[in-house]
Amino acid sequence: MGAYADAFGPHRPEATYVVHRFAEQTVNLGEVVLNHVTVGEPGRPALLLIPGQSESWWGYEEALPLLAEHFQAYAVDLRGQGRSTRTPGRYTLDNMGNDLVRFIDTVIGRPVIVSGLSSGGVLSAWLSAYAKPGQIVAAHYEDPPLFHSEVDTSCGQSLRQAIGPMFALWSKYLGDQWSIGDWEGMVAAAPSELPSWIAGLFGAQAGAAPTQNMKEYDPEWGRAFWEGTVAASCDHARMLASVKVPVLLTHHFRAVDERTGTLMGALSDLQAARAVELIRAAGQPVDVRSFPSMGHSLHGQDPRLFTDTLVDWAGRLQGNP
Repeated sequence: MGAYADAFGPHRPEATYVVHRFAEQTVNLGEVVLNHVTVGEPGRPALLLIPGQSESWWGYEEALPLLAEHFQAYAVDLRGQGRSTRTPGRYTLDNMGNDLVRFIDTVIGRPVIVSGLSSGGVLSAWLSAYAKPGQIVAAHYEDPPLFHSEVDTSCGQSLRQAIGPMFALWSKYLGDQWSIGDWEGMVAAAPSELPSWIAGLFGAQAGAAPTQNMKEYDPEWGRAFWEGTVAASCDHARMLASVKVPVLLTHHFRAVDERTGTLMGALSDLQAARAVELIRAAGQPVDVRSFPSMGHSLHGQDPRLFTDTLVDWAGRLQGNP
């Protein structure tokens, strides 16, 4: 057991959370209590923001004031992240997607544009395919690991051919619900247990003590992705072939190591092209915007560009609310 075993989570709020500039609220959706913040006037179009893996709602904190000028924006903590409920054994795209369906019904109460980063982008795709009729106006997928976050994928590199070992490392040394908590052991093991390019990223982010975003993250998420249970009932190709609303796909840094075939990035050009093909075959328009020099989080790295991109795209939508 490490020094941080059982140290973080909703049961230890004083050790886990910090104060932010926006007031946080919770809503009981049945299995989970979902934490969220809301900014902007009710007369503006509704926008649901879905963070990526190991990101709480406050990953959008710098973008929210900009977004509030154009939208009534709702940023959430997904189950197992931030102040929302931990749900051992229950981290699946279908469960998380249905949390958001209930959130839209219970909190937002009107049709909404959705924007999600990374695995949140996959959930944005899930909502664009499987939400209730009329709930979703349009969907932004922000650098989503479509196909790539599947262990057994139908297109391109699987999770285990890129960032997956990082999730395995988190799970191994931190444990489900921080049950192991060996942060020091994880940092020491990273250079030998991770591919060199991922170890470089890890070393730039990991300090001597757990970072704030990781304190708010249930490492069982990492295990669910590494083992493939998160998407076991949600085939990406089938999901994309079921999309029912217009889509914006923003595609950020990506490169393929010619020697190993490893994907560096969330989504290869091949995988992006296949996603676009499936969505268009489903009868929906796709606006693809490429930002090859942008890091994984556009909203975190350049909140103004993120906002301007969303506003421009939303303004072009036919029948924009």
